[in-house]
Amino acid sequence: MQVYFLGTGTSQGIPVIGSHHSVCQSNDPKDKRLRVSVWITWDDYSVVVDCGPDFRQQMLTSGCSHLDAILFTHEHADHTAGLDDIRPFFFKQGKDIPIYGHQRVLNNLKKRFDYIFETENRYPGAPGVQTFEVINNQNFQIGNTEIIPINVHHGNLQVFGYRIKDFVYLTDVKSVDETEIQKMKGVKVLVVNALREEPHHSHFSLQEALDFIHLIQPEKAYLTHISHLMGFHEEVQQRLPHNVFLAYDNLKITL
Repeated sequence: MQVYFLGTGTSQGIPVIGSHHSVCQSNDPKDKRLRVSVWITWDDYSVVVDCGPDFRQQMLTSGCSHLDAILFTHEHADHTAGLDDIRPFFFKQGKDIPIYGHQRVLNNLKKRFDYIFETENRYPGAPGVQTFEVINNQNFQIGNTEIIPINVHHGNLQVFGYRIKDFVYLTDVKSVDETEIQKMKGVKVLVVNALREEPHHSHFSLQEALDFIHLIQPEKAYLTHISHLMGFHEEVQQRLPHNVFLAYDNLKITL
């Protein structure tokens, strides 16, 4: 399995438009972050988790040319606004693109991208999708691989993370129930959000993320959904435990 970090930034990305913050002015490419998303491949399968407003750019940069499914964590725009840009995959592959998410998220997408879901008088240039509801404690299959949904909380909003084999991806997390923690035991690689050092009402801070990693005990952990307020990539990385890494855009890891 290969994991490609398409984007590792928070909802505004880094640099933030109009910001004169020193991190936003950095020339280090690791300090430039598109909206958060990962591309996961195994065997002949190609799956993306979330497709935000940078999706087109991310697909071109990564070289992704085939898409078997999109797994949605939740409905916020930085995780969903790129849905229209699945059109090239739809045209090339000649069939609807499977999308997976909580029913609330699917309903939100139907409202915002109604033309994609239209069944009558469809615009001929619109992409098509096949929807699959994700339900907590109900694992599902993509090809020959079981996907385990992990129910977490983004403030008061329910969000799904996903476990695929020995890989767990969580973003926009502030709290996790004990029953869900058990689903992550024995994982080799954990990806989890860490917004900044200061506490936040709906995201893990750096210390909260480190405490969570210590609880799960993965072999390696990668931090994502990072704000410019976290600081410079290289400086923060030097302060992290030996098995914890700041993810950065276009990082590739193999499990």
